[in-house]
Parts: sequence; C-alpha cells; structure tokens
Amino acid sequence: MARAVSRLRLRPRPRAAGARETDRRERHALALPLRLLATACAFVFMVAFAVVLARLTLHPSPASEALTHTNLHPGRSLSAYLDQPALRDAVKQIGGNILLGVPFGVLVPVVAPRTRGVLRVLLLTAVVMLLVEFAQGALVTGRAFDIDDVILNTGGALIGYLLLGRRMSRTVHARRART
Repeated sequence: MARAVSRLRLRPRPRAAGARETDRRERHALALPLRLLATACAFVFMVAFAVVLARLTLHPSPASEALTHTNLHPGRSLSAYLDQPALRDAVKQIGGNILLGVPFGVLVPVVAPRTRGVLRVLLLTAVVMLLVEFAQGALVTGRAFDIDDVILNTGGALIGYLLLGRRMSRTVHARRART
C-alpha cells in the first residue's frame, strides 16, 4: 500500500487548461530591470515621435494656404490623391500618413500597458490624431483638417500594433500567474 501511495504522489497533477499558457507567459516575461529599461526606451521614442509629429503637422505652410481645404467626408482626399497624374505624390501622401500612425501601434502598448488591445490602441490613436488635425485646421497657416489623415494614421497604428506592438507589449508586460 505504501508503494501505491508513493506512486500516486510521483504522478504529476493534471493542470487546468489555462495553466500551460500561464507557465509560458511567465517563462517569456522579462526581468524587472529589463522591463523598466524597455518601458523607458519606449517612452523616449514616444517623446521623440511626438516632436517629429509636431514638426511635420504643425509647421506653417503659408505657400499652400490657397490650396488647403477642410475635408470632413471620408475618402474624398484619398480619391483626390489617387486621381493625380503623379502616382509618386499619392504614395507620398497616403504612405506618409500611414507611417505616421505606425509608432502609436508599436509604442503605446509598451508605454501604457492598460491600453493594450487593438480597440484601445485604435481609439487612442484616433483621438490623438483628431486633436492634431483640429490644431492644424484651427491654428496653423496653410494646413487644414482632413478626416482621411485620421483614418490613414489610425490604419497605420493598426499595422504597427499587429506587426510588432502586441508582441512587444506581451514581452515587456507579461501577465503573472495569480496565486
């Protein structure tokens, strides 16, 4: 009987379905100093990105004042870009707006782990980009509000989040097992 009891003790306990996933998360979690360093680096990159964003979007352009117009209809600017004879200009406008959103999708979930999740990242990006567009339209000479820019920036954030942001956030801010 003693052998039967000792054999039972040697057998591993069956785990709950989510236990393996929790163990995997714990193994891939960074140590606290590395997590702090990664978060600090992401914060520095986010501040640098904010400076670049401000320089690109809030810099006056008096020469183009007569060419600017407010766009509140989604798709109108996109079709105007695509109707231009020079494809290079369309790629520059559309690609540039998409690229401006990518850092949000990558850095926001690392800097602020509570924003992790595709909907939260998209909502935060849309709000920030709406504020930038409002500032452009109201305060900056030669710039105008364009809803298509907000849509493209938010699409860029989605791309950044799906390609890198989600993975980086899960690595830096891995969930710990509850005990």
